[in-house]
Order: sequence, then structure tokens, then C-alpha cells
Amino acid sequence: MISSTRAVAALSALGAVLLIAGCTIGPGATSPSSTSLPSSGPGQSSDDSDDLEGTLLDDGRMFAVVTFGSSTCIPQVDTVTAEGQTVSVTLMDVDAGGETEKACTTDLAPRASVGALPEGVDPTKEITLQVTYGDMVDDVEIDGDASLMGAPGSPTEYLPSAGWLDDGSLVLLTWGSSGCPPVVDTLEGSGNTGTATFVTDENQACTMDMAPRATILSFGDDEVEDDGFTLTLVGGGLEGTVQVRG
Repeated sequence: MISSTRAVAALSALGAVLLIAGCTIGPGATSPSSTSLPSSGPGQSSDDSDDLEGTLLDDGRMFAVVTFGSSTCIPQVDTVTAEGQTVSVTLMDVDAGGETEKACTTDLAPRASVGALPEGVDPTKEITLQVTYGDMVDDVEIDGDASLMGAPGSPTEYLPSAGWLDDGSLVLLTWGSSGCPPVVDTLEGSGNTGTATFVTDENQACTMDMAPRATILSFGDDEVEDDGFTLTLVGGGLEGTVQVRG
């Protein structure tokens, strides 16, 4: 069995990195964060709420697992191990610490939890994520991609990356303050191009770490084409473009 100890340790070390420029970082687990576009409101149910989805990020070094629940309480990747192309992932809920558990909103939204693939896993070949989250155990099949050049366990280049889920939704990975995750202002898309505009708040108090932040962007069914899709990032210190892997 291949352990992800070195990869997880590398991510944990990111917390010691200070942002010289403050809380804003250009385009380029721990406690991954996401800004989600809810698919269901409070009190509503979704036929897909028990389904898990996943994608590869960071040029094949990392993965995202998407679950449904409170948009303010995002599961954390606890442990990751691998045997061949089968990767076992355990997710856990994180409270606020101390005697009081973190209060969660009662909405039902997709949340993306990100983690590092263990060394030895080949992102160019099909990967099976065996995910355990509380009482839920499910497999997520992720197609390999020959264009992915980042070897699991190798240092990240801190560049933004994105991967499709389905139904016009994708996971965007950016790097910066874990206390100031990207907040979507507007989202537009048509054909094989889209633009995500983020809120810019120069007075926002941010933690001075460098962490992966996962944001789910939902364009809607049949609004965009996933083949050769280019995403433009505007605002929030995330100026640039990202090619979304299919």
C-alpha cells in the first residue's frame, strides 16, 4: 500500500508560508474551503444529494470530492492511501474546536473537499476513489488524462486549475489565504468560454497562509461545452485564464 504521508505533509507545510502581498494572490488537506452555488435551498431535497462526484486538479497532483450538505460546513480530507490506482479517502466534519460545535446553515449545497494524491498513482490512467464519509461509503471513478503532467507527491506550482464534474459544473482550485476563500460575484458562460467574476474587498482581514481553496462553479445544464473550455477569472486577485480539464 502506498501512503500519502509525504504529500499530506507538504500541504500542511503550506500553512507556514506568508503572503508578502497580504491577502491577495494572483492565479497561481489542510482545511479546504469552497464557495458553492447551491443546487437546493433550505428544506428542499435533491435526488442526487447522496451521490459523490470527483475530479483531478493541480495538473494531476490533487483531487476533489464533492458531497452535498451545509455550504458553511465543508468536510475535510482526513486520510488518503492508495493501492495501485485505487485511492482510499476518508472525509470528516470539522467543528469549531472547544466545547461548542460549529453552527452550520441548513441549506443543501455541493461542497468540494480537496486532497493530495499519493505518490505512485498515475493521473493519466483511470483512478477509483473509495470514499468514506461518516456512514456513507461510495466509489468515484475518474478518467485518466494523458495531458496531466504533475506527478503526485511533487511540489505544486500554485497555479489555478479546474476540472469538470457534470451537468455544467466544475471545481476551480486556487491558492491563497484560507481565511479569505474566493467569493463569486457573477458567473457567465456560453459555448466553450466562461467568465467568473469574484468579489474584491481590499479591507478584508485574511489569514497569512497559503492554502488550496476549492470553488464550485455551476453554469447549468446545456449552457456550456466541456470540450476545450476556457475559464476567465476576474477580480479577487485571480486575474487570468484556466483551461478546464474534461
